[in-house]
Amino acid sequence: MNYNYRYQLRPSDALEEQLAWTVDTCRQVYNHFLHRLNRTDDTSAYSEQKLLPSLKKWWNDLKQVHSKVLQKVVQRLYDNLTTLRGRKENGYHVGTLNWKAPGEFRSFTYSQSGFKLKNKSGRTRLWLSKLGEIPLTFHRDLPDDAEIKTVTIKQEPTGEWYAILGIETAKSPPEKPENPEKCVGIDVGILKYAHDTDGTAVESPALSDKRERLEQAQRSLSRKEHGSANWEKQRRVVAQRYADLKRKRRDFLHKLSNYYAIEYDLVAVEDLDAKGLVELPGNSRNRAGAAWGTFLRMLEYKCEREGTYFVAVDPSGTTKECASCGVSTDKPLWVREHSCPACGFEADRDANAAWNILSRGIKQLGEGHSESTSSEPVGSDGLRKSLSDFRTPVETALPVDTDSVSAKRVVEAGSPTLKREPSGER
Repeated sequence: MNYNYRYQLRPSDALEEQLAWTVDTCRQVYNHFLHRLNRTDDTSAYSEQKLLPSLKKWWNDLKQVHSKVLQKVVQRLYDNLTTLRGRKENGYHVGTLNWKAPGEFRSFTYSQSGFKLKNKSGRTRLWLSKLGEIPLTFHRDLPDDAEIKTVTIKQEPTGEWYAILGIETAKSPPEKPENPEKCVGIDVGILKYAHDTDGTAVESPALSDKRERLEQAQRSLSRKEHGSANWEKQRRVVAQRYADLKRKRRDFLHKLSNYYAIEYDLVAVEDLDAKGLVELPGNSRNRAGAAWGTFLRMLEYKCEREGTYFVAVDPSGTTKECASCGVSTDKPLWVREHSCPACGFEADRDANAAWNILSRGIKQLGEGHSESTSSEPVGSDGLRKSLSDFRTPVETALPVDTDSVSAKRVVEAGSPTLKREPSGER
């Protein structure tokens, strides 16, 4: 399996200047081959990479950059071109690739060779060809069987330098249980970030203070003369506050997704078009801040790592449909309780949606297994039971009054249990 491990670098002033020079040189190489791409037909990344040795004969600065780094710059250009073509084929209106101005190109990558991790006197350093040894904050160890495939050096807008180690592990993910016993459906939202079928509602993280501080810094930046020393100083402040906001959000998402991946055998979620939801009019800021797409991506790869079934189901009608009898009832967004006029089942709106998500996930997984292993559909407590045995919320006495968990008390990564607030403290 492949993972990325991110570590902060602590370069000296001289090394930082070298890193910045290497980034800018890579930017110029990118622009050079973009110019060739716009003037030459029938080119490919491989054919253009073969021109690099001859390019060094008159561009002497390229001799100070590792050959693999230059090859990855060319590959990056053609990867961007492939992405652009893919978006065009999907119906998006796209233009052409633009030249990279200073500040728009912030990273370079070593692939296969030209790097090494060294440990001297208990201090870990990253050796890079043509650059030397750079101290880094090695805050977590790599897996014992990890092999470093790539090293990406990146400068954040805050000015900090990071090394992203792309590793490959020989260890295969654990086998998924044939009969998953602990199953959960998760409905994501804004008022409550996650509401699951076990009756736990996790509140959205409190980010309003950090967002307000960011907006204040942005207003102050807008009053500065663009390009002046004060403008650059304030730009760093804006970048730092944005980074703080982003780190807090990602920390919350990592801990929450890690909890569900570890604690359950099957996790069912909605297959949301997060980008499309953000583009809808009204409340788009809160939808963007919720980062549902990031959460689902984290949850998916962590479920794969832990050997947990991950099922994404069709989200249409999960809120309207009754989890007990299946009758659909329209309800406006401000109605937070589900009350079925057909069977009388009552529950929290999000809890009802979570049960529908779980039911669809079990059915979807059962259909996939029936095609390959058995003609029998999946049940709630095993892959070999009939869907008719799946117990509805009424039969399992689903509590209408679910517990609420503050985002501040989201389980730490790897913790065996999730603490719940007493229902009276909601």
